[in-house]
Parts: sequence; C-alpha cells; structure tokens
Amino acid sequence: MRNVTTTRVCIAGGGPAGIMLGLLLARQGVDVVVLEKHDDFFRDFRGDTVHPSTMNLLDALGLRTGFDAIPHHPLTMLDVVANGVRVHAVDFTTLPEPNNFLTLMPQWDLLDLLANEASRHPSFDLRLGTEVIDVLRDAGRVTGVRVRDHDGESEIRADLVVAADGRDSTVRRRVGLTPEARGVPADVLWFRLPRPGRDVPDTLAWLSEEGMLLTIPRPDYLQCGFLIPKGRFDDMRAEGIDRFRARVARASPPLAEVVERVGSFDDVKLLSVQIDRLPRWTAPGVLCIGDSAHAMSPAFGVGINYAVQDAVAAARVLGPVLASAAGPAEIDRAATRVQRRRAWPTAMMQRIQRVVHRTIANGRGIRLLDNPPTRAQRTVMRIGIPIVRLLVARMVGYGFRPERLSG
Repeated sequence: MRNVTTTRVCIAGGGPAGIMLGLLLARQGVDVVVLEKHDDFFRDFRGDTVHPSTMNLLDALGLRTGFDAIPHHPLTMLDVVANGVRVHAVDFTTLPEPNNFLTLMPQWDLLDLLANEASRHPSFDLRLGTEVIDVLRDAGRVTGVRVRDHDGESEIRADLVVAADGRDSTVRRRVGLTPEARGVPADVLWFRLPRPGRDVPDTLAWLSEEGMLLTIPRPDYLQCGFLIPKGRFDDMRAEGIDRFRARVARASPPLAEVVERVGSFDDVKLLSVQIDRLPRWTAPGVLCIGDSAHAMSPAFGVGINYAVQDAVAAARVLGPVLASAAGPAEIDRAATRVQRRRAWPTAMMQRIQRVVHRTIANGRGIRLLDNPPTRAQRTVMRIGIPIVRLLVARMVGYGFRPERLSG
C-alpha cells in the first residue's frame, strides 16, 4: 500500500456538492482532499439546470465572468404544452435581478469552473480517477477512507469524511446509514434528439394522454426524457423501437421529423427515479450531503440546486470549526447542525415532488386541458396561472431556505 495522506477533510464525490464544499472550505484555509472516481467530470444525463440561487453564489464567489464565458441556454420562462395548448407555467422574471432566469449548462462545465477556482487555493487537492472502497475506523469513529486509483490502493486519513458520492454512496453504505425511500411511480428514459427544422419555442414538458415528455434544450440538441410507469422498461424494449418512436412523436408532434435519430434502445438510458432521505445524515467522523443524504426526483430539476445549498450550509457551519483546533466531538456536533439546517427544506421539496409524481408525472397519460380549453378551464387558467407562475418561480429558483456565503 502506498503512503498515507493526512488531511483535515476528505470529500468523497466530485459532483456539485463535493466540489462546491471543497472550494468553500479551501477558501477558509481548511486542508481538503476531494475524490472523484472518474477521470473527468464528463457524464451525460446529469442535470443541467443552474438556478438563480446558484448564480447568486457564483456572483458572490467572483466567478460570473467565467460562468458567462461558458455556452449556456438562459430561460426566463418555462413552457408546458398540455394536450396541444401552450401554457407559460413559470416566469422567472418575477424574481429579483440580475439572476431572474434559469439557465441550462452542461454540468461538467460548471464543475470544471468550480474546480479550477478551487485549485487556486493551496489547501485544495482534487484527485480524479480515485475511488473510495472503504472507510477507516479507530475506536468506532471513521478516521478516513481507503481508496483505489490507477496506481493501486492507498489511505487518506481525515478528521472528517464527507459523503458526497451520490445515491449509491459507498461511504454511506460502509457506515451503515440507510435512507428511507419515498415511493415514486415512474422512471425516465433519457435520449437526445436534434432540434426540429421548424422553429419551436423552448418547452420543458409535453403532457397528453400519450404520457409526459421532457425536452430540455441544450445548445446543439434536445435532451429528452420520456416518463414511463416504474419497472416497465423491459416491456417497452420488447415492444420495439418503432413503437417507442411513435409514442414520442405523438407526445410531441414537432419531434416527429427527428425521432428516427433514436436508432435503437442502445440510444436510450434508463434513469430509475427515486426519492429518499436519510433519517440521520451523520455518523462519528462522517457527514452526508447532496444525493448521499437525499435523492431527489428530476421534478423541477432541483437536484443540483439542493446539493449546492447543502455544500454552502456545511461550509458555513463546519468551516470555522475545521479551521480551528477543534477536536472530534466539536466536529461531530457541527456536522449534526448541518443536518438540522438542511433537513426541513429537503423534506418540503421532496413532499412537493411526490405530489407531482402522484398526479401528473406518473408515467401514464393525462388530459389536463381540452383543446381548445373549455370556458371553465380558461377561467381557471386566467386566474390561477399568474399565481402559479409567481409561486413556482420562487420555489424552483431558490428552493426552501436558500443559503448564502455569509450573513
């Protein structure tokens, strides 16, 4: 085994939660090692939404110029097409300027931006291609991790291990923390399509009796997600790719001209949707954040936002403790305070996501509106939609209890 590395904090996972926390701790002079099992950040089918609250944080970090230099797709409104009727469902321009919009940016570009900024601090150490395979213990307390990279196995000793390694967290599993699942009736089939030749307004979702189809605009193509009843993917494969393409075309008629670009089910990736949450985010020497603490549904695209918010809360609570000569007991108490701060906003958002999945995002067809809408439906839309725009913009843009770097 190679030589042992000693650090104040070891973060398992180089996603939004891990990289943001590593950056914020390094800014406070805390020695931190961040481990990412892949050799780079490039992973397709990750969430791409960057929310106003995250852009506010980037402004506070002085990263706006670098952020704006990366190709991204700003959205001031989110449209939904229900049975052929276009509805302007969310209006981010109701939020305070300058970040009164949501933008779509490949997650790997955002992670590169944060990692490059973090690398300017001598106390930050990012190790790509390094996978956590177990935790180290001493007298019942986690004191680090055992890792494997291209050169073999080694140990990293740390006063605190942060599990930011996702919904299948190795650290979480090794310390015996088990999330409580909240049932979700749907899965998502992810695939990409070129934009249709005719001009189609940016549309987040198409709702009809055929089902629910997400069409997330990226600079050069559409990232699409077709919701299906949970566990039905094998049945759909057995039906054949032609039938799947026909369902997509019926769900979103403008895509009929490009749907043939899905050549086979090899071009389709199954995302098993889950919502879960740890009753306890901590163990002696360990704190879980992001998906390791709470897996979020794709509904509203808030997973990145909540991971970043966890990281900011952890840095504010833990940073001063870790920058001092605090011992294990004080570090563990601070980690518990992080959960107390973030548990309520997480539970609130998950509760709303579950309602959405029970009603419209369940993988089955739904008829929300007639086409054209009835007089009663027009009345409800005229009165209700402006209210919904305000409330949903705030909820999606900031979440519950948005975090700030200071104050």
